Amino acid sequence: MILTLVAMLSMTTAFAENENAATVSNAEAYNMNININKLSDALNLANDQKEAVENIHYVFSTEMAYAAQYGSADRDAMVKRAINTDVKRMSYVLNSDQMRKYLMLLNVTLNNRGLNK
Repeated sequence: MILTLVAMLSMTTAFAENENAATVSNAEAYNMNININKLSDALNLANDQKEAVENIHYVFSTEMAYAAQYGSADRDAMVKRAINTDVKRMSYVLNSDQMRKYLMLLNVTLNNRGLNK
């Protein structure tokens, strides 16, 4: 009887560890920290654009981090709103060529992290 209890406790612990690991890896997908200097080089940003893009991206990263903490239904809506807001703000700062490259990079990033549905 004691051995059965020990076995059940160890199995429960093993399942809980897997669940926590899945939650951590899921939360990591929402981490949008990037190297702004590399993004600046890829988009050929001017200094004033670089500062604006850095600020916009900081807000986007924060919104995505908040989204990672919510349930699935709320999370999807928050991610969609964060992406739409980010794209709208970036369109004010970037020219059409830069915006096209940024959208491509953003889309690839979201696809690689499994966030594009």
